[in-house]
Amino acid sequence: MKLKSRLIVTYTLFMSLVLLALAVGMNVFAGRMFEKFVRGAIEERSAEIVRAVSELYNPMSRSFDILRLEAIGMLFVHEGYVIDVETEAGGEWSRVWDAREMDMQHCVAALREVEARMESRYGLRGELQNKSYPILHGGAVAGVAGMVNIATYGPFFYSENEGDFLSSLNGLLAAFVVVCIVMVALLSVPLAVSIARPVVKAGEAAGQIAGGNLAVRIDESDKTHELAGLAHSINGMAGALQEADRRQKQLTADIAHELRTPLTCLQGGIEAMVDGVWEPTPVRLQSCGEEIRRLSTLVDDLALLSRIEWENLTLNKTAFEAAPFLRLIADGFVPAAAEKNVVVKCLTPFPDNALLTADYDRLKQVLMNLLANAVKYTDKGKVTLSARPLSIDPTRPPVNAPSKGALTEYSTLSEDGALSSDSAFSWEIVVADTGIGIGGEDIPHVFDRLYRSDKSRGRDSGGHGLGLAIAAAIVKAHGGTIGVESGEHGTAFRVLI
Repeated sequence: MKLKSRLIVTYTLFMSLVLLALAVGMNVFAGRMFEKFVRGAIEERSAEIVRAVSELYNPMSRSFDILRLEAIGMLFVHEGYVIDVETEAGGEWSRVWDAREMDMQHCVAALREVEARMESRYGLRGELQNKSYPILHGGAVAGVAGMVNIATYGPFFYSENEGDFLSSLNGLLAAFVVVCIVMVALLSVPLAVSIARPVVKAGEAAGQIAGGNLAVRIDESDKTHELAGLAHSINGMAGALQEADRRQKQLTADIAHELRTPLTCLQGGIEAMVDGVWEPTPVRLQSCGEEIRRLSTLVDDLALLSRIEWENLTLNKTAFEAAPFLRLIADGFVPAAAEKNVVVKCLTPFPDNALLTADYDRLKQVLMNLLANAVKYTDKGKVTLSARPLSIDPTRPPVNAPSKGALTEYSTLSEDGALSSDSAFSWEIVVADTGIGIGGEDIPHVFDRLYRSDKSRGRDSGGHGLGLAIAAAIVKAHGGTIGVESGEHGTAFRVLI
């Protein structure tokens, strides 16, 4: 079933059930109120009967006008009220007039008609009920002239007019429900269309994206927040896939470019030596060997990056002293930096026995890559390697001392200096320089594979553009983050691990 049809059916069924429940509730409420009204009407009619009979009493002769009593008595029988009148004489009660004695067949027929009406039309079963009312004259208790006994179908009954009114009310309520259901069904169509259209468009767009059309976009202006969010997500996914496809194509082109130049040099040099144009001197053979090593390094870096990104890199995490580790790395760049009048500093404002838990070799690879870039692009300035533990006492071992390869966790200080034990990181390491900096348009891409901020640089100065991508992947594999800030006074790479 299509979404639009499902929405129409669901909405119509839901509203129909609501309307039916409402109608049943209204019917029950109206029935109870009408029953209360009918009971009151029966009591009022009984009181009218007593007054009518009382008016027929002659206190002088202490008797009733029998002819008139007979006339009004049979009239009340037609309405479902069977009466008889009694008087007291000498302490004994005697019946003056009885509708049953007058016309039993008529009385029985009237009561059966009421019974049939109540049971067949309304499903209400009852029985004959008798009530007695005193006939007063003079307004005093001593003025009791007799008793009127009224027999009716009980506990209550509807007259013809009352029954017709109740039937009309129920019919009107049923018609109202039917009209409302039809209106709900009609109104559910545009509602379902307004909801289904964006979803259908999103599905069609997803199908086009799956088919390779990554340029497809859908309207995000829907007033429904969730549908607008769905459209935004689809467009975001399409944009991300389009960007990934562009990067993939760019990566393929960059890899081809990186391989083409050394292969061309190798091919030209070897062909020249084979043809006798060049002599295979040790210098030329060494040059070919360097190109081969460059190719091997590129392939190894690509393989390493692929392993890291596919989460196949096994980290050998150990706890080691951070200060000696950082100084050893920084000292290794002092000679190369001195040739460029660059000063390399290592700032370790914490005890030498402060422990850092990570893969020693992989973290060393990250910092060496960052320091190499910093020295390479800094002239007559300084390069600083600094670190700080994000813990109160970095020398304190954890409560449960970790085994080899386990990650040591410390309680850390939040920005306001309060103790926190749920920090995701234990150390911050920063590599900063006073070099040429990175352009603002290049910063979002510095960790992309085979990306060089200056396209005009050769491989000798710019490298092959995988170092920062590998560094970012290794840090991510540790569960850490790496970021960069750059300006006219230099660049700083910040590693949280």
